[in-house]
Amino acid sequence: MVVLALAPRQFPPRVGSSCCSIVRAHFSSASSSRSQLQPLSASQNSGELLPRTIASLLHPASRVSGDYPPDNRAAENVTIHGWIKSIRRMGKICFAHITDGSTSLPLQVVLTNRTLFGYQGGVQRRMFLPWLLSHTSAQRAALLCERLSTGSSVRVAGKWVESRPGTTQQNELVAEEVVILGEADPQTYPLQKKYHTPEFLRSLPHLRSRTTHNTAILQLRSFVSLNLTSFFAQNEFVQCYPPIITSSDCEGAGEVFTVSSNEKGKGHFFRSPKYLTVSTQLHLEALAAALPRVWTLSPTFRAEKSDTYRHLSEFYMLEAEISFIETLDPLLDLIENMIRQLVSELSESRIGHELLALAGDLKPQLKERWEDLLRPTRWKRLTYSSAIEVLQAAVQEEKITFQFPTRWGDSLQSEHEKYLASLYDGPVFVTDYPQKIKPFYMLPSASSFPETRTVACFDLLFPAVGELVGGSLREHHYDELVQSMKLHGLIPTDGGPDEAGLRWYTELRKWGSVPHGGFGMGFDRLLCYLTAVENIREVVSFPRWVGRCDA
Repeated sequence: MVVLALAPRQFPPRVGSSCCSIVRAHFSSASSSRSQLQPLSASQNSGELLPRTIASLLHPASRVSGDYPPDNRAAENVTIHGWIKSIRRMGKICFAHITDGSTSLPLQVVLTNRTLFGYQGGVQRRMFLPWLLSHTSAQRAALLCERLSTGSSVRVAGKWVESRPGTTQQNELVAEEVVILGEADPQTYPLQKKYHTPEFLRSLPHLRSRTTHNTAILQLRSFVSLNLTSFFAQNEFVQCYPPIITSSDCEGAGEVFTVSSNEKGKGHFFRSPKYLTVSTQLHLEALAAALPRVWTLSPTFRAEKSDTYRHLSEFYMLEAEISFIETLDPLLDLIENMIRQLVSELSESRIGHELLALAGDLKPQLKERWEDLLRPTRWKRLTYSSAIEVLQAAVQEEKITFQFPTRWGDSLQSEHEKYLASLYDGPVFVTDYPQKIKPFYMLPSASSFPETRTVACFDLLFPAVGELVGGSLREHHYDELVQSMKLHGLIPTDGGPDEAGLRWYTELRKWGSVPHGGFGMGFDRLLCYLTAVENIREVVSFPRWVGRCDA
């Protein structure tokens, strides 16, 4: 238990804001006076220039930066900032849980009738003194609970000391002053201390990040991004930043958002129609002709009118391109190593432990997911033709009934993908799909025949998620690429790449072309799997899907 006790101290002055007024809540004599706040001693570490986080107190060993003392240091003066998650009163004492998003664990504090209270500037601070004087200690505690309501922002200063016997925390914060930075009217604030459904929280996209679960998702997103950045750096990849506005539809499916200005009658802003990118692959291929290993993590957009729990109109894709590879094996090995390293570090991290703690009844399932990803034997590889045979055999043996038929030459549907992943009880790479159902830029498989021509591509299927990663070797011959564009209907049989806006892309094959390949991974779908969240809208702060673009 962390106690906010009282011994008058001073808050550090804030740049650009007026000094706050602190009023003593316990008036034992008529000589009570305002406390003049003194700044805390400055640290030589630049991290101390920022407000201290609650995580640095509760988890000092896992801090990212900052020269903080260990838990056993006695009577350390600290100041923390945060929001009140909940507050309750027991007689003359108020117990509050305060969080700042740096950890899912709240800091429990105790507000006594000796604590100094104040407001951050404004007329309210002048009204605080008579308001306190007119009540008994117990009444003041009750009124303080009302003022310090759920959602209020506060600054708390005190001493971080060793906890008394019988408490769950190793140390506790003995508070000396509390300043209310911003009130939250409990009559109007929608996030009170109770369960809120995901549907309700989705209606409050500007507030739902304040809930413990959504804060943890944001922490996980940052952790995964940092880990992947480190992984690619270790493997000598260069992070690049391809454009968001493009001149073509990479996949050729036509499900794109067209970019235009709000000026009427001025024609196209870029002289011809342009689009929000559905994939950065084509531009990464251009960069891979100069830097053999490139990658990016960037937003992508698709105007696909799919109102399902797996689809968004705006989402993040991790994409990579590698030059001088001639088989799929380097790509598959890279992806497997990337995900296994990520999960290994996640399972040993503080964020991983907090996610497991928040999972509740799903903790065993979530932990098993992570452990399965770390086992090399769980990762399977099979061709599309073999996958079709497995699916057809399952139907014939009446092990399952599919809504969509399983015929060679048809795309695998979500139900097929999930069945394969569940059958093999882990990630499954499915390779060498028929050429006619894949985009124009894929290289034909070495062993394919004209009547059953396949391309050197793959999809990585995950249980409960379906397709997570897709990739291929790229067609690196000019004539063959143009012919493939004609076969896929991107240009007429007597036309050229200019008609598809892809002249620049085909020219990459004219000068110094090399064998190469790459992949794209749905970043948000990965987060869904790592958290056992079924709906992709729950792992995105401001989800956009057909008919919805709130906030």
